[in-house]
Amino acid sequence: MRTAPPSTAYRAALGLALFASLILIWLSLGVGIIGADGDRTNLVYGGVLLVGLAGAFVVRLRAAGMARTLVAMAFTQAVIAGVAVLAGWGMPWSPPVELLTLNAGFIAMFLGSAWLFQRGAHGRLEAR
Repeated sequence: MRTAPPSTAYRAALGLALFASLILIWLSLGVGIIGADGDRTNLVYGGVLLVGLAGAFVVRLRAAGMARTLVAMAFTQAVIAGVAVLAGWGMPWSPPVELLTLNAGFIAMFLGSAWLFQRGAHGRLEAR
């Protein structure tokens, strides 16, 4: 049984998701999103990546499932940002506005990727 090649929207969604994930790794481990360089609190962003890897595995990279996975990644990113601000993590190096702005950029990229994956699924949810 032959499968259709991935759509342009699917390829763009995958590219955006990978780009956002790589930048998240670089910023959280190299530069530091929360606090000063080397602040171990940045390791919590690994949870976002674990959600993405687990979701991609479970849905077998199907477009509609990947859309839901990217929404879950965006939600996880938002929870981390909210907890960081409320708990005062990274102060005084990472003020709340900076934390919220950086995390909002990642949330936007993950949601944009989810939208593109949904377009790649031709606007319909798969049965699985």
